[in-house]
Amino acid sequence: MQYYNQNTKIFLNSEFVNANSAGIDLFGQSLHYGYGAFEGLRAYSTHNGTRIFKAEAHFERLRKSCESIGLPYVWNNRTLIEKCYELLEINNLRSAYIRPLVFSGSNMHLTSSEDANIMLAAWEWGPYLGQNLLRVNISSYERPNPKSFHIDAKISGQYINSILASTDAIRNGYDEALLMDQNGFVAQASSENLFIEKDYKIYTPPLDNIFPGITRQTVIGICKELGFDIIEKKLTIQDIYTADSAFLSGTAAEIIGVKQVDHIIYKEEWEHSIGATIQRKYKNLVLEQENYEVII
Repeated sequence: MQYYNQNTKIFLNSEFVNANSAGIDLFGQSLHYGYGAFEGLRAYSTHNGTRIFKAEAHFERLRKSCESIGLPYVWNNRTLIEKCYELLEINNLRSAYIRPLVFSGSNMHLTSSEDANIMLAAWEWGPYLGQNLLRVNISSYERPNPKSFHIDAKISGQYINSILASTDAIRNGYDEALLMDQNGFVAQASSENLFIEKDYKIYTPPLDNIFPGITRQTVIGICKELGFDIIEKKLTIQDIYTADSAFLSGTAAEIIGVKQVDHIIYKEEWEHSIGATIQRKYKNLVLEQENYEVII
């Protein structure tokens, strides 16, 4: 997939520049050590024009991610959101994925950076995992231990774990991977949160060792609004195998159903599942066909 061409603009620090001539600091910690923070947002073409879904929450999380690793964050979030809309207009994009990235200045020491830069990029990108129901496997890779990383922050280097797990899953004929935590409970997919349905109730792992997804929180709000029981509990592999259905959530993937986990194929038809109802509700929210202000 080509993310930019000779006409594509990105926002870098304080100005819009050509993506193919922005350059890169070869002596920065972000390149050498993965010392950076990023976010992922989606803009949707709605009857109200192009709208970025939950932009404030995403940029606030970006700020907190930077603070968690001592990376300076000197920008005003309101201004950055305005620049995102300018970026979409400059690149003639109405529906797009937006990637903010905060990266360090020159520094080869293993110490917190005193300088930081910000980049905003956008491109057309359909649902990250496609539209079809997924085949996933239980990965041999585990989520990072919370005592080793700030797992609630979106830190660049931590996603090596995700790359390893998802690549291994694809090599074994699956679409995505489910990762265990250090205690043997199923935590999440490589970059999406996990929900299962069992006996008309929705279950999802607690925040102990998962990424606190904004889409995850939206799903919880949808469940409460629609009157579905939503329960946060530690999930075993057996819980996953014996579920009636399952789905993943994330900004890039949106909400996508799971057809199979390892050798287990879910018997419930996806279209008749609670997950499918949540998926339709979510689509209405991001397209502003329904009010999303009430969703927690």
